[in-house]
Amino acid sequence: MKKLFFFFLLINTFAFSQMPNIEQVWLNNSKPYFGTIDKTQIKLKINISDQDKKNDQEYFVAGYSVVENNYAKFEGKLKITKYKDGKKRGTVYGEYEFLEEPKGKHSGTFKGKFVYTFKWNRQSEQIESQHIEFIGDWKSYDGTLDFKTNIKNN
Repeated sequence: MKKLFFFFLLINTFAFSQMPNIEQVWLNNSKPYFGTIDKTQIKLKINISDQDKKNDQEYFVAGYSVVENNYAKFEGKLKITKYKDGKKRGTVYGEYEFLEEPKGKHSGTFKGKFVYTFKWNRQSEQIESQHIEFIGDWKSYDGTLDFKTNIKNN
């Protein structure tokens, strides 16, 4: 009986542990994210999003950020830490880290948490609306600058 119980437990773990591939979500329909970095407007665009083949809870992303006249390419990772499924709305929580190309004083690292909420239409099996927000900090590589960031899709 114990062996049968552990067999079903093992099957259940494999059947329900697979995170659906939502890598297209982070591309934001080819639109940039907007927000603030120390009260200054920032635009962040993700051009590449790939789900990690070994860990389906992580995504590799790449893109660029623009603050005033400063343009910087970045690469990074999104890691899902929690998922809440409601009847009409789902919420995904996680952490992110984006590393800009080291090109002087105004390049650094974005790091923080994200929240992705969406409304799910069960009849059409489609997402009707979604909201993504990245809340965290940006720190320059040389350690002289450290700013709060809040970036979201519109």
